[in-house]
Amino acid sequence: MEEQVILVDENDLQIGLMPKMEAHEKAVLHRAFSVFVQNDKGELMLQQRAADKYHSPLLWANTCCSHQRDGETNLEAGKRRLQEEMGFVTELKEVFSFIYKAPFDNGLTEHELDHVMLGVYNEAPVINRDEVESYKWMTPEAIKKDMEIAPELYTAWFRIIFEKFYDFIK
Repeated sequence: MEEQVILVDENDLQIGLMPKMEAHEKAVLHRAFSVFVQNDKGELMLQQRAADKYHSPLLWANTCCSHQRDGETNLEAGKRRLQEEMGFVTELKEVFSFIYKAPFDNGLTEHELDHVMLGVYNEAPVINRDEVESYKWMTPEAIKKDMEIAPELYTAWFRIIFEKFYDFIK
């Protein structure tokens, strides 16, 4: 059975469920989350998306992101997906949420009310090769400079979130 996303209004009130691909085809607003993991040096763990992802393959993004399941809290979803993609769990705290809309070349659109979470971890992840091609640690300053030079190497949502998140984490 295809994964369902939680449809929401602009106040994050659940208004229904829809298959994930259908929600992205129709650009319907749905709940999502993005996890940023920092180490004690202040570096962020970035993820390079796997080559066979249905959009944004091989682009760099935050540590992990996905969609909450029906009945799952934001923090439960963040920890679940961190384990599934990066092979570890750490405590998370939600720092803000916002709505964005980003169309892709393949006809799909991300229209999400995104809950941004932050955690701390200092070890190497054990990445799930079905989800993640690679990872790296970078300082926020280095990420900002790299995105100015080569924004096409980063996912649309990461560029949007990072701009909003930068002052919070630097």
